[in-house]
Amino acid sequence: HDDFIGRIAVGRVARGVLRNGYRYAICHPDRERAPNAPIKSLFRYEGLERVPAIAVPAGDIAIVAGIEGIAIGDTLSESEHPDPMPAIKVDEPTISMVFSINDSPFAGKEGKYVTSRHVLGRLEKAAVRDAALTIKPTDSADSYEVLGRGVMHLSVLMENMRREDFEFAVSKPRVIIKDVDGVSCEPIERATVETPSDSAGRIIEYLGRRRGVLENMDADGAMTKLEFFIPSRGLIGARTALLTLSQGEAILSHVFERWEADGGVIPRRQNGVLISDRNGTVIPYALDGLQDRGTFFVSPGDDVYEGMVVGEYNREGDLPLNVCRTKKLTNMRASGRDENTKIAPPRQMSLEEFLEYVESDERLEITPKSLRLRKTLLDPNARKRASRAGV
Repeated sequence: HDDFIGRIAVGRVARGVLRNGYRYAICHPDRERAPNAPIKSLFRYEGLERVPAIAVPAGDIAIVAGIEGIAIGDTLSESEHPDPMPAIKVDEPTISMVFSINDSPFAGKEGKYVTSRHVLGRLEKAAVRDAALTIKPTDSADSYEVLGRGVMHLSVLMENMRREDFEFAVSKPRVIIKDVDGVSCEPIERATVETPSDSAGRIIEYLGRRRGVLENMDADGAMTKLEFFIPSRGLIGARTALLTLSQGEAILSHVFERWEADGGVIPRRQNGVLISDRNGTVIPYALDGLQDRGTFFVSPGDDVYEGMVVGEYNREGDLPLNVCRTKKLTNMRASGRDENTKIAPPRQMSLEEFLEYVESDERLEITPKSLRLRKTLLDPNARKRASRAGV
């Protein structure tokens, strides 16, 4: 897509001659013919250069601009006798996420574009340029469902939006379930992992726990190539884990293979989270007394709000706590007690690691400067009522 000349279609001329300025029928074997449309700009390739052309003969590659209704798989045919060619099959999306405005207490402090109009406009702009991206409305006017081909595909979009000063929130990635002959099916992907041979066993074990089936294994010197059939949800967060298991040398690639019946639960996060029970600033004295509760994501001096996830609990279930508690002033002092406070460094996670970590009752707040994990319902009483209602 180009902002000046509109959508650009690239394809090979199968027969006849494609001429600039002529009107052609847009046809597809699986849907009704669209109204005839004129070619406003026509180009062809000379080497790697794109040059204007008056006509493109059969066998050459043509670049057609200005036909807004054209899509992948369409055929430009003679107007009076349309003859669509076999359509190209485009892989369907496998992962969906809900993009919404950031409604936390820190909303609007770090980003420039924060309204639903800005977020929707940016998503629609991305969908025009990315054929694999689909935008759908939701029940809320401030939320939009975005469908893509894997978490990496959507995380690239999120990172680009961050760098453009957008501020928004996203939900847990969900695998798209498709009904095939009355059976609920999930997408199965063919995943290829290239890893050092001494790490192959650990990677096979890890992907096996995520319902991956080893299809082929080839050794080439010090490297081993592994091919798996694995559900798409088993690949959520797998890239980071594979890099850890292989000391940063594994290379993962995957492509959609087929739809298959839902095979059951895949293990996810076992531990609960630590939740801030009030607004304020993280105090070193408070963290020092709470280190035995788990691992923290925040550092002393960070601002937090009620309902924000500040760490990982070392047990199941969620634990609200006060990370803003200060030391009470008394006349008694212990020499050197405050200076000797030792706090473990916080756990730093990337965007993709957060997308793996977030659960269904949580949202990830994404701003140009920060990544914050929070509960969807910030009020603890609202969370209890939702838990009792089974939401």
